[in-house]
Amino acid sequence: MKRYLLRALTVLCLALLSPAVYAQNDTFGAVRSAIQNGSSRAVSQYFGGTVEIGFDGEKQSYSATQAEFVLKDFFAKNSPATFEMVHQGSSNEGIKYAIGRYLGKSGSYRVFIKLKPVQGGQQIDEIGFTRE
Repeated sequence: MKRYLLRALTVLCLALLSPAVYAQNDTFGAVRSAIQNGSSRAVSQYFGGTVEIGFDGEKQSYSATQAEFVLKDFFAKNSPATFEMVHQGSSNEGIKYAIGRYLGKSGSYRVFIKLKPVQGGQQIDEIGFTRE
């Protein structure tokens, strides 16, 4: 009986922990949903201490709080119609990146997102919007 109970508890613990592990590995999925919804607050949850944001090649570093307001302003002026990830990859150093296509009310943008590994998770280091 003890053996059965121990196995059942082990399986239950693994089942409960697997979504948390999956969530850490699916940062791009969460960021994609946040951008699709035009939620600067949800995107900002994945910002590091500083974030580089670019618009049409002009990049600037912001604190996480400032970066949230910059994205909020962008989403207000260019509310999203659709956003899809076109490509994802990673460097040999473990830096992950994604390229997406954002269609807003003022036009279409190519979006570049770069994540950096931080304490077992991923944070947005850079995000850029280039008009197509």
